[in-house]
Amino acid sequence: MLTLYTYFRSSAAFRVRIALNVKGITWQPTAVSLPQGKHREDNYREINPQALLPTLVDGDLRLNQSLAIIEYLDEVHPGPRLLPADPAGRARVRAIAQLVACEIHPLNNLRVLQHLKREIGLDQPRIDQWYRHWCHEGLSALERQLGDGGSGRFCHGDTLTMADCCLVPQIFNAQRFDTDLTPFPATMRIFAACMALEPVQRAQPSAQADAA
Repeated sequence: MLTLYTYFRSSAAFRVRIALNVKGITWQPTAVSLPQGKHREDNYREINPQALLPTLVDGDLRLNQSLAIIEYLDEVHPGPRLLPADPAGRARVRAIAQLVACEIHPLNNLRVLQHLKREIGLDQPRIDQWYRHWCHEGLSALERQLGDGGSGRFCHGDTLTMADCCLVPQIFNAQRFDTDLTPFPATMRIFAACMALEPVQRAQPSAQADAA
């Protein structure tokens, strides 16, 4: 059985939980609390030297970075494909996934927000303003990309892909920070289609054991 080191509010871990569930893979969660700094402790650094979530353990193999994990799962486990068969489709899905995972998320993850507060001295309203600004910038670009003709029910056509695995957690976080999402109708339509799927529901933060 695969083991996923996860935290219920981790966007990156959420992506992998969606992928595991959609592909029907049996997995065991091991919770690592980000607010308590458990990811920076020596015992976890031995598992993941980057001290980030998630980490996937598959036998003797340890993998980090959510997009790399999802591509690994897609290559070695049967089930619904999370990347298209054609090169152009794969490139489009990767571009959308990276827009979220590499452009929006790094500016708004927990360690950045904590640095803004502890080291820069920003108060919570200004931190929230920071979050919403960069979220809006990224989602505006995403909305335009979703309108390029390649999207259908989901980010790419009518099948859930790695792009949707990234979109869903980003919208969850945007909602937590009271971001105005009304300018992004295509994004929210796809988010709703994803949330209608039972595997995605099981992956969401409130469904995780460490959310209690």
